[in-house]
Amino acid sequence: MSRRSGILEFAVLGLLREAPMHGYELRKRLNTSLGVFRAFSYGTLYPCLKTLVANGWLIEEPGSAPEEALATTLAGRRAKIVYRLTPEGKERFEELLSHTGPDSWEDEHFAARFAFFGQTEREVRMRVLEGRRSRLEERLEKMRASLARTRERLDDYTLELQRHGMESVEREVRWLNELIESERAGRDRRSGPRAAAPHDNDSAETGGLPRHGGSTRPDPSDDTAK
Repeated sequence: MSRRSGILEFAVLGLLREAPMHGYELRKRLNTSLGVFRAFSYGTLYPCLKTLVANGWLIEEPGSAPEEALATTLAGRRAKIVYRLTPEGKERFEELLSHTGPDSWEDEHFAARFAFFGQTEREVRMRVLEGRRSRLEERLEKMRASLARTRERLDDYTLELQRHGMESVEREVRWLNELIESERAGRDRRSGPRAAAPHDNDSAETGGLPRHGGSTRPDPSDDTAK
């Protein structure tokens, strides 16, 4: 399984742990609640769902109300399919949730992991946060060294772009320091508002979390089984 498909599997299982959903609902939540998935092709979602069903982690159920099902039949359309997490799927998600290896510190995976921190144990949250901070500190050191070597050869605009990238990483490191200090002090954010990212507009390229929100256009084919 590729790293990107692994992130998608993790996010789908996590969202379905909250409630059963049909395909369009999942697509919307992935796009609006977990902005990291804006770059994913929607054509990857249904193969992922089919794989999770084949593994026994999800089951498919008809999701339309009786009157809607009749209207769907008369119109010649297929009924919506609702995806529900199985007990085995819950165990799989909890297994993924406990993972604290280097993948969980990378830009895309960290954003997805952070979105589910409310379901993550404090010890695991600490390891992920500290790993992410370590990764960004390494990145910042390389950026500073690169800038020192090339400063004289850069025009003003390229120089400002590199400075902006460094400042973005520095802001996230400060944000991570605050979160880690809060965790060490025993303050649990899971019952309150979700912690905000330090800067909404920064891309994964500079280490920032993706902006939440956005809009999607309904696709009549989204709600049918693929």
